[in-house]
Amino acid sequence: MADLLPKALTNVIDELGRLPGVGARTAERYAYYLLRAKPNVADKLATSLEQLHTGVKSCPVTFALIDSSLDVSPLYSDKSRDKTLVAVVEEPLDIIAIERTGQYHGTYHVLGGAISPIDGVGPEQLHIPELLDRIKKDKVEEIIIATNASVEGESTSLFLQRHIQEKGIDIKMSRLARGIPVGVDLEYADQITLGHALEGRKIL
Repeated sequence: MADLLPKALTNVIDELGRLPGVGARTAERYAYYLLRAKPNVADKLATSLEQLHTGVKSCPVTFALIDSSLDVSPLYSDKSRDKTLVAVVEEPLDIIAIERTGQYHGTYHVLGGAISPIDGVGPEQLHIPELLDRIKKDKVEEIIIATNASVEGESTSLFLQRHIQEKGIDIKMSRLARGIPVGVDLEYADQITLGHALEGRKIL
């Protein structure tokens, strides 16, 4: 089948197919689009990919993704941000979701994943020691645990709570409220979401 297409085209299809969520047919469509488009479209894509690793680095304080020319994340160095309030997230892209709400003005701390024994990810692989250092350095008053509503996210949340308490750190800890999404019937809600919706119920 590979012989039916030029080698240069199949190479692009194969590489695109390695991306998460991109199946064989989608990879073929992407590759064919790039072939039919003006050469500068593929050139711009190639250039952006070449600069990806050299142009991006991890913030040494928050572990958010930042430009390689910066020392720390702008969301941390911004004086209007409340350093005593820290939202703890699993991955750097989780920051974008919270920022889009326009309702949060604290800082962030990226763990770099969630505890998952099946995947070989334990607490020692996460940026937990750095979080404890920040609590002391920035005199953090509250931590918002904003891990995902998954088994791994819940396990990570519980571990953080217990670990911080065991360290004797007196700090307010909160968790993002979980509820039933608008437009979703109860019969289709998963157990974790429904459980959090019951726990976070409000008095009418």
